[in-house]
Amino acid sequence: MNLLELKDISKIYGNVNALQHINLTVQQGEWLAIMGPSGSGKSTMMNIIGCMDKPSNGSVILDGTNISKENAKSLTNIRRDKIGLIFQQFHLINYLTALENVMVAQYYHSMPDEKEALQALERVGLGERAKHLPSQLSGGEQQRVCIARALINYPMLILADEPTGNLDEANEGIVLDIFKQLHKEGSTIIVVTHDPEVAEEAQRTVVLEHGRIAKIVQNER
Repeated sequence: MNLLELKDISKIYGNVNALQHINLTVQQGEWLAIMGPSGSGKSTMMNIIGCMDKPSNGSVILDGTNISKENAKSLTNIRRDKIGLIFQQFHLINYLTALENVMVAQYYHSMPDEKEALQALERVGLGERAKHLPSQLSGGEQQRVCIARALINYPMLILADEPTGNLDEANEGIVLDIFKQLHKEGSTIIVVTHDPEVAEEAQRTVVLEHGRIAKIVQNER
């Protein structure tokens, strides 16, 4: 079953063609990696898939809804209800504990539930660090808080932007193991990355060049 379809997507900023005629289908439960050099269109594609921007042309179908036709308020609701976002820069609130940072996502979705938020942290191995502030956590631990925050509302799509970009090798392995478990449980994952080792964990890798899909690689796993 198709969860996501990009149909002839283009994005133009002034005289810059950031994306040109992108066609891509992502199956429910698939793990996809997006790679490409700086300026290839990776971030633009992520922003469009993540309901943070709209294409200049073409259609984006997410769970049967043409999100490219929705207004800003509707896109915010879709992003909140259906997409779990994981950022390279973490975007944690520095005066809130790990537990409270996870609960913030619950607040915007429905109702905060401390027990459920703690379970999300335990799922990523941070149950004992729940009361710590971001400044008291390592980079790897902060990224795992971000993952717990992304998972708390049971999104149908997990969208991660360079999730291991600021991590050392050991913490990269921990984060990838979490992604492997999520995929095993049936999650649909799209990871934007510059790291070939991260991309190789996905089922397919989409390589962008100059705003176009240069190739799609079926990874051996």
